Amino acid sequence: MNPDVEGILALVIPIVAIVMGVGFAMLSNWLDYRKKREIFDLHHKERMAAIEKGMDVPALPQELFESKRDASDSPGCYLRRGFIWLLVGLAVMISLRAEGKSGAYFGLIPAAVGLADLFYYIFRPREVKSTGNSNTAPTYKA
Repeated sequence: MNPDVEGILALVIPIVAIVMGVGFAMLSNWLDYRKKREIFDLHHKERMAAIEKGMDVPALPQELFESKRDASDSPGCYLRRGFIWLLVGLAVMISLRAEGKSGAYFGLIPAAVGLADLFYYIFRPREVKSTGNSNTAPTYKA
C-alpha cells in the first residue's frame, strides 16, 4: 500500500469513529425525545377532549417518566457486565503475555472493573419491602 494512503487512512479512521459515535448518541437522544413528545401531544389531545366532554381527566402515561437507560441498573446487568470486563481483562493479559510484551499488566484494569461489578452484584443492597408503617425501619430481602 502507498505510504501516503496509509497516513491518510490512519487519520480518517479515528475521525470517522468519533463522528459516528457522537452521531449515534445524538440520534438516540433525539429519537427518545421525539417519542416522549409524541406521547405527550397525544395525551394532551385526549385530556382536552375529556375536559370538553366533562369526563374525568386521565393521568399522565408512565412512558413519559421512564427512560430506556433504567433497565441497565438491574442486578443481572451487573453480573453480565462484571463477567464481560473480567474476561476481557484476562484475555488482554494472556494475549500480551503470550506475545512477550511487557504491557500485560494493563489487562488488570478491565479485570478490576469486572471484579468491582461482580462484587457489587454479590454485596448490593437488596430491594426494600414496604411495610406500610412509616415509623418502622425498612426491612430488606435476604
